[in-house]
Amino acid sequence: GAARAAMPFNPHAMGVHNVLKWLSPLVRPMLNAPSARRLESAVNIADLRLAARQRAHRMVFDYLDAGADDEITLRRNKDAYSSLELHPRVLAGLKPPLDLSARFMRSECALPFFVSPTAGSKMFHADGEQGVARAAAKHGVMYSLSTMGTSAPAEVAAAIPPKHPKLFQLYVWKDRALVRDMLRQAMDNGFDALALTVDLTWYGNRERDVRNGFTVPPAYTLRQIADAVRAPAWSWDFLANEEYAYAAVKLAAEGRERRRRESLAAGKTHDEEAFPMDRRAQVAFIRDAFDPSFDWDDAEWLVNEWGDRGPVALKGVLTPEDARLAVERGFDAVWVSNHGGRQLETSPAAIDVLPNIRDALGGVRKWAIAKDAEEAALRRGASIDAAAAAAAATSGGKKRKAGGGGGDDDDDDD
Repeated sequence: GAARAAMPFNPHAMGVHNVLKWLSPLVRPMLNAPSARRLESAVNIADLRLAARQRAHRMVFDYLDAGADDEITLRRNKDAYSSLELHPRVLAGLKPPLDLSARFMRSECALPFFVSPTAGSKMFHADGEQGVARAAAKHGVMYSLSTMGTSAPAEVAAAIPPKHPKLFQLYVWKDRALVRDMLRQAMDNGFDALALTVDLTWYGNRERDVRNGFTVPPAYTLRQIADAVRAPAWSWDFLANEEYAYAAVKLAAEGRERRRRESLAAGKTHDEEAFPMDRRAQVAFIRDAFDPSFDWDDAEWLVNEWGDRGPVALKGVLTPEDARLAVERGFDAVWVSNHGGRQLETSPAAIDVLPNIRDALGGVRKWAIAKDAEEAALRRGASIDAAAAAAAATSGGKKRKAGGGGGDDDDDDD
């Protein structure tokens, strides 16, 4: 319909951001004042979520907040923690300060959780992945970068100390050359751990995204423009900065185009599949590149491609059988996850299947990694305690993005 038809202009293509960025020091604090007040009064993760909803473009907030289909799994993730009980032992003689450190993927962290890989951080805050990485480094926790991040591995690596633990997350794609391009970016920039996501072999049916006409970068439809007017602080950040896109994908496309030109100049055949250079076309290309035929042999190939650069996790495991196979195929860690309730509807909550997976792997702690925070479940410290009691490491995704989406750019509050 007309509301979904893109307008025939693009402010970024016209260079508007190059003008607005000079006005940001004056305009941005005024537009962000209400968001700053909401963050100042926030006392828990639920408050941060509300602050993000009030500041962000509706399309962007719903992308962060939504699940697949009827969002049954999304609700199940949260409810699973509500049914757990903590039975404390008293008079333990603990003396503050308590040691909260933990070891994840062979890296020492100051806290018992880490930052999970989540796509498109610049959709929520102009600082993007670099801002989150700086906060992770400040608080001594591992940072994880998504393949679909809006900052490239080199940009993240430059934002934090060289030896700070960094994990790179990779999707299952048909195009082996694309996979190698992504791995090379991670290797060249000091990422010391890898996670292969296997629960996204095709894109989940996220109906809020469909209703909102979600695109990356945004399309200038009447609907999106109207929602942008209702979110002035977010819209200013978007218009006053470079248009966000999937940065590592963009670099891979540029690398492929460069190799094509070099092959043609040398009179050689170039047999890599053509990769679109337009940012919006790249998103469609990537969605079509997810590979449901990817199997255990392919997964083992990826482990071998990564080599001995660091541990490799299989992310998206929900059954003891798959957990055992992952170990047999050479993975160093099993990442128990239902992709935040964003993929297979009615799948179980990670915390519910974790005990069986732990038992199947002999109860060894290093094999149990539960990614429940991105599944909108870990909203209290008690939930982290519960996951740790189930012998799992924990990571934070959605709550961190809600904090960024609320509008603060101070690392102290990430």
